[in-house]
Amino acid sequence: MGRAFEFRKARKMKRWSAMSKAFTRIGKEIVIAVKEGGPDPDSNSKLRAVIQNAKSVNMPKDNIERAIKRASDKSLGDFKEILFEGYGPHGIAILIETATDNNTRTVANIRSYFNKCNGSLGTSGSVEFMFDHTCNFRVAAEGLDAEELELEMIDFGAEEVFVDDDGILIYASFESFGAIQKELESRGIEILSSGFERIPQVTKELSEEQVEDIEKLLEKIEEDDDVQNVYHTMKE
Repeated sequence: MGRAFEFRKARKMKRWSAMSKAFTRIGKEIVIAVKEGGPDPDSNSKLRAVIQNAKSVNMPKDNIERAIKRASDKSLGDFKEILFEGYGPHGIAILIETATDNNTRTVANIRSYFNKCNGSLGTSGSVEFMFDHTCNFRVAAEGLDAEELELEMIDFGAEEVFVDDDGILIYASFESFGAIQKELESRGIEILSSGFERIPQVTKELSEEQVEDIEKLLEKIEEDDDVQNVYHTMKE
């Protein structure tokens, strides 16, 4: 098994703890997708993917439809996706993906979290290079052989395929998302969920006390409503 498998295994127990947080995050992704490509999922592959993810966390259909309708309202401000980079205590690099309608507020909040926990907010490019930007797909395993699927999807950019309790996972580079999504759909393979992750190239092992310092900072960041995802180089 490769780095993607180990990364996924380590993060499995660190999923969004509150369902309302997951709904808020996906709601923003719906707005961004509709603003970019329109409200019709048949012609908007990004929106189609977000709706699949919404269903995978049991987001009610009414919530999905309301988010699409809300996003179609031209008076609604745009959410901008902004990446923040910095260092926590003990030299741990932290990468934060946000979706915000008020960049000034978000910058101030993120900076305050770092400052309060003996970290520092960095400049663009200061830690992003330490992470591989990947895409992933979870497909229904029924009727599929993971090894055969891996061989077939290599031509479309797949780098790692493995099975877990919830289906078959396909990992690839960020740039391969569209090609893999199109191929899976053309084959009639059910996509349960999909998304993007940033996998650290190297991780650093810390003592229990040092882990607590990092966890304190991560908790503050993850609780912020503008934050979508947080990645770090601390060994899980």
